[in-house]
Amino acid sequence: MADMSPLFRRKADPGDRFVTLVRKPGCHLCDDAQLVVEKVCGELGVPWEAKDIERDPELHDQYWEQIPVVLIDGAQHTFWRVNEERLRKALTE
Repeated sequence: MADMSPLFRRKADPGDRFVTLVRKPGCHLCDDAQLVVEKVCGELGVPWEAKDIERDPELHDQYWEQIPVVLIDGAQHTFWRVNEERLRKALTE
């Protein structure tokens, strides 16, 4: 049986991750968040997309009071302010 302890677990390949930034036009916090997402994802080779909350009723209903929201592989990572170090760590561990 293989040892699955943390010492033997392979680190995640950032290129296998996917980041979604849920934002809206004219939102200064969204602009700030996008700068961080662009920088971190660009440096790590992580594909990402921005989605306009005003064009997606499901995202609007779920995240309207939290934008900007960052999702990693579809799961919420953070909202309002994006911390560069925290995002980088989440994408590489």
